Amino acid sequence: MVKLSVVVPFFNVQTYAPDTLTSLRANAREDFEFLLVDDCSSDRTPELLERAVREIPGAVLIRHEHNEGLATARNTGLDAARGEHIAFLDGDDWLAPGYYGRLVDAAESLRCDFLRTDHVTVTGRNRAVRRVPVPRRGEVLRPRDAILPSHRTTSVDYPYAWAGIYHRRLLDRGLLHFPHGLRTAEDRPWIWKLHREAESFAAIGELGVFYRRGVATSLTQIGDVRQLDFIRAFDQVIEETAKDPDADLLLPKAVRTYCAVISHHIGSIERFEPEVARRLKAMSAGALRRMPQGVLDEALTAMGGDRATMLRRLRRRRPAPPPAGPDRGPAAGTGSGPAAGSGGSAEVAA
Repeated sequence: MVKLSVVVPFFNVQTYAPDTLTSLRANAREDFEFLLVDDCSSDRTPELLERAVREIPGAVLIRHEHNEGLATARNTGLDAARGEHIAFLDGDDWLAPGYYGRLVDAAESLRCDFLRTDHVTVTGRNRAVRRVPVPRRGEVLRPRDAILPSHRTTSVDYPYAWAGIYHRRLLDRGLLHFPHGLRTAEDRPWIWKLHREAESFAAIGELGVFYRRGVATSLTQIGDVRQLDFIRAFDQVIEETAKDPDADLLLPKAVRTYCAVISHHIGSIERFEPEVARRLKAMSAGALRRMPQGVLDEALTAMGGDRATMLRRLRRRRPAPPPAGPDRGPAAGTGSGPAAGSGGSAEVAA
């Protein structure tokens, strides 16, 4: 029986993949499988992966014929997973030796739907520990209780899929797949759905994932149209949360977080190409108009200051038309963790 399936997407990460693959080898067990998804890389990444499947016990190579992005690459791995537990890693991050074994032991001890873990961010030679924003450690909790309060950083503001382990029953219930085709912020609808619909979770202090920041191919470093997928991602969060039985309680958090992410992107608008910057403003205006207006007004009042003033002004702008057609270019940065998957929003809380 396969105890753990690890889904690892790769796209043009030839510089970093050797560290990732070496760390997988240091985590191999006879009951683990590593699903290496090559998202149609055009550099030496495929060659490195071909060698890895010969050298790493349990490694399986899956290829995409076309570049489809981090969300779809993860889904491809999920569809092939056979394990009792599921974990994720991105193709430019790495692990401490034996980390997955310790994670499986913790999951089997606590016997909940999923675990969330701390991680280490790596920026050049600097390292810093990032903690799960859940104060009660090693205790089984109700996931939806960890969404609130609206004005604090909570578990849904820590959306990193690779910072945890998930029981297969969540996969069977359809709670682990990501929104197809999203090239940024794909983890936001995912983490919200997980916390709304799963039954139990726990946070633990096991450190073992090293997340590499500042990677040149990641979407936090690229100011093109792919960044704008965060609008579609958060629209989905709002739409699905509005249907929840506790919508009155949860929507203020979703709206406030959406506003914070819009403010973050507008605040760094100079990194975008000029046409993308114009679309960002217009699409953000449309997003603000689509939000529940009473909830939005309360969120802006609570935020106060320059951010609220800017968002009110932005709401009065004319919204942009939706993007034309699904083919909007390659999904650069697959395998770059939150850098690729979150478009900068993973670092932004309400």
